[in-house]
This record gives sequence, C-alpha cells and structure tokens, in this order.
Amino acid sequence: MIVYIPIGNSDDKLTQAQWSAFVAEIRQWIRHHADRVHGEWFSAPDAEWQNACWCAELNDVDEASKLRRMVGYLRELNDQDSAAWAVVPETEFI
Repeated sequence: MIVYIPIGNSDDKLTQAQWSAFVAEIRQWIRHHADRVHGEWFSAPDAEWQNACWCAELNDVDEASKLRRMVGYLRELNDQDSAAWAVVPETEFI
C-alpha cells in the first residue's frame, strides 16, 4: 500500500519549535513502520503556511494501522485540526 501523509500548521497554533518537534515525531514513526519512504516534502521557508508530506510504502496491514492511529494521536496531541492519510489505489509507471 502506498500512502501520502500530509500534516500542516496552517492555523499557526504551533511555534516553530513545536512544529519542528511535531514533524520530527511524525517522521520517526513513518520511518519505523514503513517498508520504504519514497519522499518527504516541505513548504517553502517563506510560505505563509507550514506543511509537510510523506509518501510511504507499507506492506503490513497491522503496521499501516498502527501508523495511521499514531498520526491521528500526534495530530491531537499537537492541537492540530487535521492530518491526512491518502491511500493510492493504483500506481501507474509511465
């Protein structure tokens, strides 16, 4: 399964230090549970809003479920309104 996991701080609830810690914790969990991380992207330093996104491959359904729950937990812990878990139904190489 390929998933995209975007998070953000577009409401500016988190200070820079809090945002940095949130990103680091999400990254750590993704790297621990994913079979592969295909990429991670961040908003530009001068962007109005802070965002991050990872593309990960998870072949174990239980590991995927744990990671999904942890992303939700960390979102709540960091007082963020949303995070996303976008499953790619089909990948086409062209």
